[in-house]
Amino acid sequence: MIRRRFLLGVAGLAGLLAATLFAGWWQVDGPGARTPRLSIAGGPPPLAQAEMTLTDHEGRRTSPASWVGRPTLLFFGFTYCPDVCPTTLSDITGWLEALGGEARDINVAFVTVDPERDTAEAMADYVDMFHPAIVGYTGAPDEIRKTADFFGAFYKKVETESGYMMNHTATVFLFDAAGNFRSTIDYHEAREIAVPKIRKVL
Repeated sequence: MIRRRFLLGVAGLAGLLAATLFAGWWQVDGPGARTPRLSIAGGPPPLAQAEMTLTDHEGRRTSPASWVGRPTLLFFGFTYCPDVCPTTLSDITGWLEALGGEARDINVAFVTVDPERDTAEAMADYVDMFHPAIVGYTGAPDEIRKTADFFGAFYKKVETESGYMMNHTATVFLFDAAGNFRSTIDYHEAREIAVPKIRKVL
C-alpha cells in the first residue's frame, strides 16, 4: 500500500511538472502565446531613415540603412527560441531555395530581441544552421529597442521558473531594393504564398 501511494505521488508530481512546463510553453511560444501585431500603421519607414547601429554575426558594425540597394527580409527573434524562430528561419531557408538564383541579391536579417544572451558569436553559431544568406544581428539593449521600435516590432521578456523567454513579433518584414516596406509574411504562411511575395520585389 505504501509503495502504491509513493508511486501515485511520484506520478502526480511528474504530471504537475509536465502540466506546468506545457502551460509555460503554451503562453510564451506555443499556440496560446499572444501574437503581437505591428505597432506602426501602414508599416515601417524606409530603411534609409534607420539611424541605429547593430553588430552582425561577424562582428561588423552596421545600420539597417546599409541594406538599401537590395531587397530585404527582416525577422526578429532569439537563439534560445524553442519553436517560432527555428521554424521561421527554416521557412526562410526553404523560400530562398525555391527562388534559386533569384535569391542571390536578397538581404536576410535576423535581429535578436535578446541581446543579453545573443552575442555575435552566439548568433554566428545559430545562423550557421540555416541558409548562408541569413545574417544575424545583435547590439546594445538600447539599440535593439530602437531597432524594434523603428520597425514596429514587439518584444517582451517573460520570466519562467528556469530563467526567462522572449515573446516577440513573429512576422517577416519585406522591403524592396529602394528600402521601402512592401509587405509582411506571417508565421507559418504557405510557401506558395510567401515566395510570390518575395518575387514581387526582386
